[in-house]
Amino acid sequence: MLRRKPTRLELKLDDIEEFENIRKDLETRKKQKEDVDVGGNDGEGTIGLSSDPKSREQMINDRIGYKPQPKPNNRSSQFGSFEF
Repeated sequence: MLRRKPTRLELKLDDIEEFENIRKDLETRKKQKEDVDVGGNDGEGTIGLSSDPKSREQMINDRIGYKPQPKPNNRSSQFGSFEF
C-alpha cells in the first residue's frame, strides 16, 4: 500500500474572520434565547416540570406525534368470533 505525505492545512485570515463572525452570531442567539426564557417564562417550560405525569406524558406524545389507540377489552376482539 502506498503511503502519501500528510496534507498541510493552512489557516487563512478569511477563515479566522469567518469563525469569529459565526461564534459571535451564536453567542448573540444564545443570549437572546436566555433573555426570552428568563423574561417570558409563561408556560411550556414550567408545565412539563410542575404538572402531573399524565399531562407530561400527553405533552411528550404530542411532541413526537404518537397517538395511542385504546385497547379493546372484550374477548371477541382478542380471540375473534369463536362460538363455544
